[in-house]
Amino acid sequence: MSLSLSFTNPILSRHVYSAVCPPPPPRFLFLSPRTTTTSRFHILYRAPQRAAALSATAATASIIRDTAASAAVFAGAYALVFTFDILTEKELIQQSLSRKLVHIFSGLLFAISWPIFSNAIEARLVTQGLSSANDQSLIKSVTREGDPKELLRGPLYYVVTLMLCTLLFWRESPVGLISLGMMCGGDGVADIMGRKFGSAKIPYNQGKSWVGSISMFVFGFFISIGMVCYYSALGYFQLDWGDTVQRVALVSLVATVVESLPISNLLDDNISVPLASMLAAYFFFTH
Repeated sequence: MSLSLSFTNPILSRHVYSAVCPPPPPRFLFLSPRTTTTSRFHILYRAPQRAAALSATAATASIIRDTAASAAVFAGAYALVFTFDILTEKELIQQSLSRKLVHIFSGLLFAISWPIFSNAIEARLVTQGLSSANDQSLIKSVTREGDPKELLRGPLYYVVTLMLCTLLFWRESPVGLISLGMMCGGDGVADIMGRKFGSAKIPYNQGKSWVGSISMFVFGFFISIGMVCYYSALGYFQLDWGDTVQRVALVSLVATVVESLPISNLLDDNISVPLASMLAAYFFFTH
């Protein structure tokens, strides 16, 4: 029998276990376990700290696990690119739509793969490396004209955002997950819907439409909620969902307003949207 003390936070209900009675094992054995140590994000669980010296067996197990996880992520990424390449070649979808769908799904699949990696610090670095992997087929899928020089613009900012969310937030915080949800899901769907149905333009930015902005808010909100719910269900953090829904809605509103501003020539959406989402989510989830 374990003993626990419970503390109530407006957002989080945390359980702190005594040193005598260890916390229960994770509900999903193939996933990295949660922890009960103190975090700089007071509303969150933090991934467990490694012991001062890992045994050779534990270190080997982590290496094997992270290698297998890396292989799975690589396989999934190339399967995604290959699928949309085939659809484009058969003219079932346009190249522009294929590019946006890769934009949406690659980042989200990357984020939902984090739990299969170990808790070793190297796992975070490996995952960061995976976010920057590319080849010719990937270049073709994420650029408008298939020109590698285009990678120095939007796709580069996209990858940098993935790397920052991995290094700064990882599985320890909903901030990174919400930022990726807004960039990949919200901004990606907004472009698709805006191009197809966006005849009514926003008065202060004729390059953006009402349909695109509404899609940005709706899809960014639901995808972000889905990502947070996924990690919460796996036990990485526990949130008060009444407050969480309100805070994610506020983040979505901030990101939508920023995305609608006429600043695309100065600041790419792959920078402005996730940056605004990070700052807003950090503020709303830590105050």
